[in-house]
Parts: sequence; structure tokens; C-alpha cells
Amino acid sequence: MSLPTRPSKIHGLRGWRRAALWPLGLLMQLWGRSLHLEMSPESLRAVSKIDQPVAFTLWHNRLFITAEIFRRYRQGRPVYGLVSPSKDGAWLEAFFSLIGIRAVRGSSHKLGREAVTALVDVMRAGNDIGITPDGPRGPIYEFKAGGLIVARRVQAPLLLLGCAYETSWQLPSWDRFHLPRPFSRIRVYCAEVPSATLGDREASALTLQARLLAMSPDPVGGRAVV
Repeated sequence: MSLPTRPSKIHGLRGWRRAALWPLGLLMQLWGRSLHLEMSPESLRAVSKIDQPVAFTLWHNRLFITAEIFRRYRQGRPVYGLVSPSKDGAWLEAFFSLIGIRAVRGSSHKLGREAVTALVDVMRAGNDIGITPDGPRGPIYEFKAGGLIVARRVQAPLLLLGCAYETSWQLPSWDRFHLPRPFSRIRVYCAEVPSATLGDREASALTLQARLLAMSPDPVGGRAVV
């Protein structure tokens, strides 16, 4: 694996540019609180278990509900997501901060040394991280084995997070990003995967891909198939 030899320049967002995102952040918080989340007792136990840091693992197009899941079920525990050090990443980092997600800045390309080191440090400090194994550019629903590196190194469990939307809008993006309609119902699925079961990276990636696909069915005719 090709690794960067020096840190990337990290761009930040300050002043009026950061303040301009505040109304959008407030809207997203209110939107998230309007949603009706449903889950089984098993999923509720998995998502509420906070005795050790976990690597939340979900498809890129299900990111919308992450902040609300943490607000309701993780009792204020911070979650960190990997954000590019680029200028575009500066906007995303600022937006994340408004909806309760903290950013780790580093290149996501094949999870280079900067990104792995930063995420490992975050987990060893006792914090959760979020991983989108098909991000940041796809292909959609393809679980890249690199997403397992951090959890294996820290020996922390993955927490698979999937959801089926009652109704949602989908953006014309590479991942067909889902925006659940306000006040709609979402069926949430959570399952813990111990790090000890991730010995074979490629085989584990295929198994986890199948599980995440089953946990996140796409809507058909405006309704989710569950």
C-alpha cells in the first residue's frame, strides 16, 4: 500500500463562512428530531452499549441519521468521522461540528498513514469513530477492506448500522444519498461484530458487505422492503 511521506496541508473554515452554515445545522438537527426511529430490543442493546469504543460502520448514503442515533442512544458520546484536509473538507468539517459530529482530518485514499494514525489515536482515547466502507466516492455498496484496518489495530468491535426508510428523497449523487422525509419512520438495525472475527480482511469485507446490504434495503415504490 502506498503511504504518504508527509502530512497534508489542512484547510479550515472560519469567520462568516463558518457562521453561514449555522442555519443549515439547526435545520438538520430539527429534521433529525422529527424522525420516528424503530428498532428491535437486540439492536437497541447493541447501539446503547457504551463500555468500549466502537467503529460505527454504515453505507455512505445512510449518513444522515448518524448524529441523531448518537444523540438518542449513545448518551452524548462523541463520534469522529474522517474528513479530507482539502478546502472542500473544511466545509464538511464545519458542518459536522454543527450537528454533533467531530472531524479527524486526513486523506481517505486507501486509508493512508495519516488517516489510520489519527483514527487509531481517537479510538485509543476512548472515542467512537464512523466508517463508510463504500466512501468517499464509491462504488456504492462495495465494502472496501481498508475500512477494517483501524478496528483490527485497536482490537475494537465494529457496530454495523443499517436502516430501512419508510419514505425518503434520494439525491442524484454517486451513492444515491437518502434524505428521510421529516416525521417519517425509519427501521434501524444494529449488530456488533467482535474484532477477533476480522482476521481475514478480504473475506471479512465480503461477509460484512452482505450483512450491511441486508440491513439497509433501498425503498421500492416509495416504501422500504424489509
